[in-house]
Amino acid sequence: MSEKSITGHNHAEGLPTHEPSASPAPQRRNPRLNHTVRTELAAFLGEFIGTFMFLSLAFTGTQIALNAAKVQKLTSSDETTLPDVGKLLYIAFAFGVSLAINVAIFADISGGKFNPAVTSALFITGKIHWHRAIQTIIAQLIAGMAASGFVSALLPGPLIIATTLDPSISIARGLFLEAFVTSMLILTILMLEGGPAKPMYIGMALFVAELCSVFFTGGSLNPARSFGPCVVVGFTGYHWIYWLGPLLGSGVASGAYWLIEFVRREQL
Repeated sequence: MSEKSITGHNHAEGLPTHEPSASPAPQRRNPRLNHTVRTELAAFLGEFIGTFMFLSLAFTGTQIALNAAKVQKLTSSDETTLPDVGKLLYIAFAFGVSLAINVAIFADISGGKFNPAVTSALFITGKIHWHRAIQTIIAQLIAGMAASGFVSALLPGPLIIATTLDPSISIARGLFLEAFVTSMLILTILMLEGGPAKPMYIGMALFVAELCSVFFTGGSLNPARSFGPCVVVGFTGYHWIYWLGPLLGSGVASGAYWLIEFVRREQL
């Protein structure tokens, strides 16, 4: 009997045979790992874009206000000169509204933190993991530098939005003022439940905090907000207060939140 009658195919015709393949079977990708990578990447991009938009809009408003004042500070060297309340309101409004709208846009993507102090508070209170905290802070700092460079290139004149202390306030007082107003902002974020109105409340909290601090300290409340402009125009000798102050405020707000939650659990 011929080979053709056994197999039903003629090998001379070049038809495929059912021989086992020597190459290994492709391995399936881990869907859980793939989902985690995509989620973290989306959070990083959301935090970067959101922080960039928030600070770019706020920086632009601040640059306009300070240019309108014709000086880099909101007061002159004469200690009897009162602060320009109109300019203070303009700056505070720019920061508050910019934060509110960008939190509303990016809250479901990255959490809409835009601030290393806020990120630290969420990590301390156990609301985010360490890897999310690290990549979020990196995104915020890069966005702060990018926003500062963007505004400097986009608008005419020198960049005058760096946070500096008014001559009437000491470094120690500036440090604790930054800590106090930052703690109020972070308590707003921690204590309020999620909902469509929460971005508005967060923006209003920043608005009030800016009103109370922008004249004396520049109203940072955010290391990324102070770090970005300083990369462009240079660092002051007391730049460290714009890191330590907000982080102290973050720790105080986190402790107050933890204490309140502990007491409430004990009452149940």
